[in-house]
Amino acid sequence: MSEQSHNRLEHFPVTFFAIVMGLMGLTLAMHAGAPAFAWLGVASTGMMVASAVAFAAISVIYVIKAVRFPGAVAEEWHHPAKLAFFPTITISLLLLATTVHAYNPALAEVIWLIGTVGQGVLTIAVISGWISHRSFEVGHLTPAWFIPAVGNVIVPIAGARMGYIEVSWLFFSGGMIFWLVLLTLVMNRLIFHDPIGARLFPTMVILIAPPAIAFLAYVSMMGFVDGFARMLINAAFIFTALVLAQVPRLVKLPFALSWWALSFPLAGLAIASFRFSQLEGSRLHQSIGVIVLLVLTLVVIGLVARTVMGIARGEICRPE
Repeated sequence: MSEQSHNRLEHFPVTFFAIVMGLMGLTLAMHAGAPAFAWLGVASTGMMVASAVAFAAISVIYVIKAVRFPGAVAEEWHHPAKLAFFPTITISLLLLATTVHAYNPALAEVIWLIGTVGQGVLTIAVISGWISHRSFEVGHLTPAWFIPAVGNVIVPIAGARMGYIEVSWLFFSGGMIFWLVLLTLVMNRLIFHDPIGARLFPTMVILIAPPAIAFLAYVSMMGFVDGFARMLINAAFIFTALVLAQVPRLVKLPFALSWWALSFPLAGLAIASFRFSQLEGSRLHQSIGVIVLLVLTLVVIGLVARTVMGIARGEICRPE
């Protein structure tokens, strides 16, 4: 291995798993839109394969990094921003299980069980890291800290269909509690403290994800839309409006892997819109789902192209 490749491996970040979340999110969004547009079913199958390949490749590279450079992994674990991205590994497994379920329920259940156990362990580990003897500053707090909470509310989406009702409610409850606590902290940070730096500002889009995914989890367990479900999906729309107001600043920022934070929340919003439409017969929400899915597809295409370009130029996997 050349010295350049050696350095890139050492600095291969855990945030690469956010790419898998984005690709799998697009897969699930296409699948959710398939009842209205049959061709999306074929497209979602292709995206599922691409997502699984990406997950396998990134996992192998990160395992090699962990074996060869354990100190670099430990450094990421103790990093105030990167720590929250470790659950993207188990979230990727949970999303993979959700995508596979339509094709092979038995395999999906095995993947889901591994992902659920891992998500539980990582959630406790990350929160314990936050409340340990290390002192975090307010400036370290970003919407990326929602990621562990989002991972917990993803568990019921497939878990309820597999019959793990009590486990699903357990993770849903934990995810909702930590989302509400962190939402208060994040809003305090955004209002009363310095703005989020350019490198992590795209994580603002993550504000959309918790209520959108919580809606999907809740209706998966309940089987119908009630007042609480309506509150969740409308909260996602409100946060979307807030994020849209930040677009003029977003488009001026330089590319970083944190830009992949745009993809999964948009996927969650598209899927939630399609699901609401299917349950309530709302053409408005179906139209919203189509629009968001189109935007998501363009965003993912752009992110893939820019990521490949960034790797070729040596802009990614280098010391910060």
